[in-house]
Amino acid sequence: MRDAGTDGVAALNRELVQCRACPRLVEWREQVARERRAAFADQEYWGRPVPGFGDPDPRLLVLGLAPAAHGANRTGRMFTGDRSGDWLYAALHRTGLASQPTSVAADDGLALRGTWITAPVHCAPPANKPTTLERDTCRTWLVRELGLLWPGLRAVVVLGRFGWAALWPALREAGVDVPSRRPPFGHGVEVDVDDRTVIGCYHVSQQNTFTGRLTEPMLDAIFRRATERAGL
Repeated sequence: MRDAGTDGVAALNRELVQCRACPRLVEWREQVARERRAAFADQEYWGRPVPGFGDPDPRLLVLGLAPAAHGANRTGRMFTGDRSGDWLYAALHRTGLASQPTSVAADDGLALRGTWITAPVHCAPPANKPTTLERDTCRTWLVRELGLLWPGLRAVVVLGRFGWAALWPALREAGVDVPSRRPPFGHGVEVDVDDRTVIGCYHVSQQNTFTGRLTEPMLDAIFRRATERAGL
């Protein structure tokens, strides 16, 4: 175990959840937490930045987009409490990377093996659409996260075009040698970076899963490949 890295991630998360750098996101996440959806009216929403989650000594990093208003913004854990998370954690479980196929609450006992999940934007945005400025403002957290985790990582799965665009400048700022031009995004695209493999994957959004653009076999194939490349 890399004790220094483990302690660093925990300290980073403690700092991250206090962030109020983006006024629009702060207003929205807190408004949603106050008003709540009727189905969750009896629950106390997290309503703060959502930190990364998983094995603090990972070989695989999964990069998403941003917390869902009534998912992670409610539960306080990445991809927890919504349909996107249902798809993601079921796939991780089928691949042997998650201890259970469901993720409904931060205290449900879920554990990840060799895998860390994070996002380029840590606060729930209106309409699930962060602005470019919000993405760039939040980059400092991803850069620091990569600085802590990169030495042990062997593979990265990026869910969606937004995360793909956010990853490359963050890697560069973290001191990683990346291509001078951003590689084009595509499902199943692989890019070798600093002896690691970055893999593109359609996002597990309902827009993709309901329409069949992303299927369970497609998602499973991505994580089988990532598990292989990560040595898990």
